[in-house]
Amino acid sequence: MKKIIPSYVRVPLLFAIVLGAMEYFIDSGDKPAFIEYPMVALFLGVFLFLLIAIEIVVSAVDKVTYHLLTEEQKKQLEEAQSIPFTEGKFYQGIMKKLTRSKEIEEEHDVLLDHDYDGIKELDNVLPPWWVNLFYITIIFAFVYLVRFHIISDYTQEEEFETEMEIARAEIEKYKLTAPDLMDKDKVTLLTDATALAEGKAIYDAKCVACHKPDGGGSIGPNLTDAHWVLGGGIKNVFNTIMEGGREGKGMISWKAEIKPSDIQKVASYILSLQGTNPKDAKAPEGDIWIDENAPKTETAIDSIAPVN
Repeated sequence: MKKIIPSYVRVPLLFAIVLGAMEYFIDSGDKPAFIEYPMVALFLGVFLFLLIAIEIVVSAVDKVTYHLLTEEQKKQLEEAQSIPFTEGKFYQGIMKKLTRSKEIEEEHDVLLDHDYDGIKELDNVLPPWWVNLFYITIIFAFVYLVRFHIISDYTQEEEFETEMEIARAEIEKYKLTAPDLMDKDKVTLLTDATALAEGKAIYDAKCVACHKPDGGGSIGPNLTDAHWVLGGGIKNVFNTIMEGGREGKGMISWKAEIKPSDIQKVASYILSLQGTNPKDAKAPEGDIWIDENAPKTETAIDSIAPVN
């Protein structure tokens, strides 16, 4: 297999397969995964380094093993693996440049004088790929030192804030197409001016025909007093708008036309009209609604201490 596909084809091919798999399985948005996530780039760098190192070690082992064979075994091996482009000068030149290894016949040039029980040592130079990689780490460390500790390009806190801004923008973008999950159990009263203004705009478009612009009521009931036909409070008002009023004579259901989060804004705006007492308001309908979950306030009578 190694002779059929040479290492200078095999290494980039394996690297491309791993890179493609990571791009497929990692959701990085519009950017490539190795740019969006630095740890992916680090993994790919380590993976490529290991691929090259393994290929060099395997090549060195093959070379040593080859020289241990007899002439007849060498001939048989060459005949079995005789693939023209793997034996070309290009492949041999690449391996020579990457390793600067000496042929076994030339090992006497790098043989040291030390002798340990018949075992001698070779003074081989470090492989250029390893030396160059070491120099690259030094350059990277120097650039990092200047950029972040001398020039102070940006701090980790600034980077965090930038990432948070990007995340918030992505959340807002997602909300434009995300399913609306608001319901009666989750709804809460909104009090900010923006939400109430948006609720008023929807109220003016959908509700004024029956409840008047000021909420005083015409066909529909008065929305400004303390009386409610189907209960007051944000949850009840939300549910009434969502599901409709009394069957046969009440308000229609608006859930097909107004999304739940907007119904929350309308309900909050309606509750903001409480106590406004508009002119010519309709007579109260329904019962006075008291929120049983509201915190109880101490009355003047309750505050009088008993006399012994």
